Amino acid sequence: MAFDLFQYFAEQTKIQKPQHFQQYTAEKANALVLKLNALVLGKLIHESQVSPDQLYKEIHQQDPLYIQQLARHLTTSPQNKSTLPKAEFEQLLSDIFELQFKELKQLDDIGHLGQGDLIHLLKDQIDYLSGQAEDWIWRTNQLTSLVGSKPIIEEDTASLDDSIQEFNHMVHSHHDQDQHVAEPTVAEIPTWAKIVEPVVALVVLAYLYCVYTQLTVLH
Repeated sequence: MAFDLFQYFAEQTKIQKPQHFQQYTAEKANALVLKLNALVLGKLIHESQVSPDQLYKEIHQQDPLYIQQLARHLTTSPQNKSTLPKAEFEQLLSDIFELQFKELKQLDDIGHLGQGDLIHLLKDQIDYLSGQAEDWIWRTNQLTSLVGSKPIIEEDTASLDDSIQEFNHMVHSHHDQDQHVAEPTVAEIPTWAKIVEPVVALVVLAYLYCVYTQLTVLH
């Protein structure tokens, strides 16, 4: 059964907006949603590996004491590198555990999965979690097989500004060589170009390329 629970849980958290997440800005809340869902789901995967019978029973019972125990275990782990106060961190984790347990129970009830299929579904989530969080999260929830899975993204040395200016310079240089006109000024890069999505940047480059093509045809 192929189903990305991580993305599903993250979206459900954003939609349901647990009470304790509402104290943060949208940007901070979204970052916490991804980090804590990865932490909690990873813990459930680990529990499915070491005690599947108990986990399946707890998913259906949804005992607050069991949920608190799991959240506290993650909070007090020496591997936990969160900068949030421990009490606050534990409460947020409890909210995510409650949400994931509720969604898993509903999935099991509606889909008539049974223990075997539901536990198998949880174990299959390792592939979906790969690269989704920092190593301390995988060490905290004891899902150590994912340690080192997050790629290191190197900063791109060629910025959008540089690319546009270089292309602009090529177009105007060609025009100058053919018509011997005065050296043109490089068009000022609009402010929006610094913040637009990559697809919009491609539109800008495509426009500049069209200008260049037209100049080539004319001369």
